[in-house]
Amino acid sequence: MLEVGSFQSTRCRPMSRRAFVQAGLTAPILAAVAGHSPAVAQSSSAPAKSILVFWLGGGPSHLDLFDPKPKAPAEFRGPFSTISTRTPGVQFTELLPRLAARSDRFSLVRTNVNFDGDHLIAESIGLTGAPPASAGYQPNFGSIIVKHRGSQTMPSFVSLARGPIGDGRGPMLGYGGGVWGQAYDPFMLSCSDRGEVEIPSLKLFDGLSPTRLSDRRLVLAGLDTARREIDSTRFAQWDNLNEQAHALLTSGDARSAFDLSRETDAVRRAYGKTSVGQSCLLGRRLVESGVPYVQVNWSQFVEVLYPFSDYGWDTHADNFGLLADWHGPLLDQVLSTLLDDLETRGLLKTTLVVCLGEFGRTPRINSIGSRDHWHQCYFSLWAGAGIQPGRVIGESDPRGEYPVTNPVTPAMVGTTLLEQFGITTETRASLGVLRDGRVIGELV
Repeated sequence: MLEVGSFQSTRCRPMSRRAFVQAGLTAPILAAVAGHSPAVAQSSSAPAKSILVFWLGGGPSHLDLFDPKPKAPAEFRGPFSTISTRTPGVQFTELLPRLAARSDRFSLVRTNVNFDGDHLIAESIGLTGAPPASAGYQPNFGSIIVKHRGSQTMPSFVSLARGPIGDGRGPMLGYGGGVWGQAYDPFMLSCSDRGEVEIPSLKLFDGLSPTRLSDRRLVLAGLDTARREIDSTRFAQWDNLNEQAHALLTSGDARSAFDLSRETDAVRRAYGKTSVGQSCLLGRRLVESGVPYVQVNWSQFVEVLYPFSDYGWDTHADNFGLLADWHGPLLDQVLSTLLDDLETRGLLKTTLVVCLGEFGRTPRINSIGSRDHWHQCYFSLWAGAGIQPGRVIGESDPRGEYPVTNPVTPAMVGTTLLEQFGITTETRASLGVLRDGRVIGELV
């Protein structure tokens, strides 16, 4: 069987996972270069050449991380003490010492809001900037860039997870092309804690062994055979793919972007031997290789009970224990390392880094000593590519329940992302997306 994205041929059985990992990751990007609109030139003055969204699915607690309330009543403030940052007058909790020492490299928004407390709906709104309509969800911010940029050797939108992100009920619907269709969905990769990269959406055809992958003509001949056996109406775009496929398959630079073994042990240890740490390292390699939009997902699922991923942020039952033992230290390590690495390599000036989730958690501690969903106020962190560093945008009330300054909506998040990439008001209007969005002016 050959499966590239949603195209399937029942020709033969799939390769094993082990064999696929060893295959060198050559053919999988074919889905990402198929069927996109002709490229629209990006503004040469745009500060961002790439965008890396670090998505904390599940709802990280703003009070226990970046917006502590040490003077709030005990039923709100939580157990963590506060520490000073390099930004005068700004405090984080004790869980984030490395980020506190780097607060002059990024800016913090403390008044993000969403419009629903359900993970699947809130994630979709958070990554599209719009609520669902009768026709479905608007395209993901990354999908907008796919349509804007058009085809290229490397995919335009990569999402690092084993599949569409969501919760135990299923995937959220705003992860990809939405009303534009599957041609604008992200190219999916996953990365293990050992840095092993897998392509869950692609199964190579029978007999195509790792050694035979080196014969590019054989690969293309196999693809042509599969094409003839697939419903032509679903595979009408395949004819336009051969030239692009050949360019990709013969590009050592493209293949090497997915090979974390090329990194030093020191760099890989700095990111941490976790799935999310190695995924952020892969994300850095991808933007370094020219991928314009990378979404690094903390986990495919928001829950904390999935053993094959770094637990999501849906910390209903043990918010404080999980944050103290896992989420807080890991976020502090990975995000600070990512910012350091981008800065050292000269990439931060042209890479927009945004870290956020779909909502926060209840300021009032619940009856079992934890926190639940709270979409009325939460945080986002912004760095690089024209973002003014060292700022705190907005203020929440003394208990962290609601903004006391202007709220920042998902549409504002998306508009700011796209503007920094050079997708202007006029271009968004022509694409039919985020027509009424406005930039978070204090950030730029």
